[in-house]
Amino acid sequence: MHFIGIDLAWGERNPTGVAVLDETGALIQLTTMRTDDEVVDAVQPFLPGGAVVGIDAPLVVNNPTGNRAAEKALNADFARFDAGAHPANTANPAFADGTRGARISARLSLDLNPDSGRDGRAVEVYPHPATVALFHLGRTLKYKNKQGRSVAQLRDELLTLIGLLESLATANPPLRLTGNDEWRAQVAAVESATTKAQLRVAEDQVDAVICAYVVLFQERRPADTTTYGVYPDGAIVTPTLPAGLAPSPRPPRISGQVQQVRKAVAAYEAEYPALRAAAAEAIDVVTGILDDAGLNYLSVTGRAKSVASFAEKAARAKDGAPLYDDPSAQIHDTIGLRVITYVPSDVTAVAALLADEAIILDDRDMGRETASTGGFGYASRHLSIRLSAEDQREHPVVGDREIQVQIRTVLQHAWAEFEHDIRYKGTVPEEYRADFDRRFTLAAGLIELADQEFATIRERLQHEVRTPEPERQSTGTGITPRELAAFLAGEFPGADWSRPQHYAWIAGLVEALGITRLSDLAATIRAADADAITRQMGYRRPSGAVRRLDDVLLASFGERYVTLPGNAHRRDRLRARLSKLADN
Repeated sequence: MHFIGIDLAWGERNPTGVAVLDETGALIQLTTMRTDDEVVDAVQPFLPGGAVVGIDAPLVVNNPTGNRAAEKALNADFARFDAGAHPANTANPAFADGTRGARISARLSLDLNPDSGRDGRAVEVYPHPATVALFHLGRTLKYKNKQGRSVAQLRDELLTLIGLLESLATANPPLRLTGNDEWRAQVAAVESATTKAQLRVAEDQVDAVICAYVVLFQERRPADTTTYGVYPDGAIVTPTLPAGLAPSPRPPRISGQVQQVRKAVAAYEAEYPALRAAAAEAIDVVTGILDDAGLNYLSVTGRAKSVASFAEKAARAKDGAPLYDDPSAQIHDTIGLRVITYVPSDVTAVAALLADEAIILDDRDMGRETASTGGFGYASRHLSIRLSAEDQREHPVVGDREIQVQIRTVLQHAWAEFEHDIRYKGTVPEEYRADFDRRFTLAAGLIELADQEFATIRERLQHEVRTPEPERQSTGTGITPRELAAFLAGEFPGADWSRPQHYAWIAGLVEALGITRLSDLAATIRAADADAITRQMGYRRPSGAVRRLDDVLLASFGERYVTLPGNAHRRDRLRARLSKLADN
């Protein structure tokens, strides 16, 4: 036997979602049709052997005006949850000559009596009351497009509904969705949707799944199902409203707030191309600062907050009151960067460097805040920065815009991304929530321990590595990056490691200066007194090994070093450093 859901559009120009469940509750077909012929052709193959078809549309409409008796009865229970039914009557031209649902049902030879018990019957269902009853919602989820609802809001509400439906995999009866390719494709489409039209296509198919599950629920749990109205005057079937369920408080209407949000979103949308350019330049600036300091890190990424994300945030409310009176002035995370490092000391070094090179507006150590409560969990350093006055002049696209920078280790990043992915999609059933919280906490503790062990490994290597003996160096045409890394670790034992590609880059600069042997490089370093140069530069933090060598070469070769082709991207900064050395 099959259980079929049809989210029937008013006419053949709009999409109609069709979903088919087998006897185990597994989704076996999910598609979108338009014409009556297409709908009939999609459903017909599943009728042999018995089928119940749940249709989200009026099937029987006889009353000339007002509500049907079924709608009045359903509204008495569900209207306070925002799940009431709209009136259907023959004054509406769509129902003047019968209903589309009845015509399709007749072509499929389906009985219109929902309580007939026949294997081939059509049942009028309504997704909104069903979701309130099934999931004990205080109000319906707002995934339907209406004026004032942004794409981000609609997407978030639809993703919440998707998560709730997937949680029925362990319910009675079960609803098994995640093994179906079409379902996974629709979920992915919702996650990446940027327009309301894209969400509408997925919404029709999600509603069709609800329709199919309602008739499966009616078949397996008739005692927990309510039929509003009596055939042949029209009847609506839904899971029974749980006793004692109360509606959530309705947010008060805030005069002018919707208009305020719309104005802010419109202004943001106009500014968005400039923000994207500023975010791209901010990535380059911060990357340049880290590279110029020779720090070791994995990646620097970033983005400008999308228009949809800004709209969603601008419209947020708490206890019925808007969070932002002036979204344009109060939302500061429009440019966000993320620096991923290897060990916690790298996080500290990056934060200290940015404090030296930029203006710090805010600095929060989320890991320390979590630890102060005696717990384990999200760990990341969050900085709000503004470029220095000099960098603002050199990078006018960024200018004085505020930049949010998250800094965390690669292990902290993996934990945060996985935890966010699971919780954001709402796929954790309530009965598993406490167990999953415990497991996330356990994983966070293990990650903190792993970070400590990785830091110990690096520290021992840095302090115990021995400098290769120059006379044992291979007799190639130059110094290899691997040889250079080992040499600098011994030559500058207190320096942090630098990025692998930076060793390769400075090895090229060393070769361009005509230095092809470690013995010659050692003589250059010792002749320049690298420790004295570091004191002259006045660094407030330990420099990376590559930066230490960079300073030595700058002090030793001056303008010749500045004008090497490999330094073309940073000549102004090098000359500023060279001037500082000369002043001392």
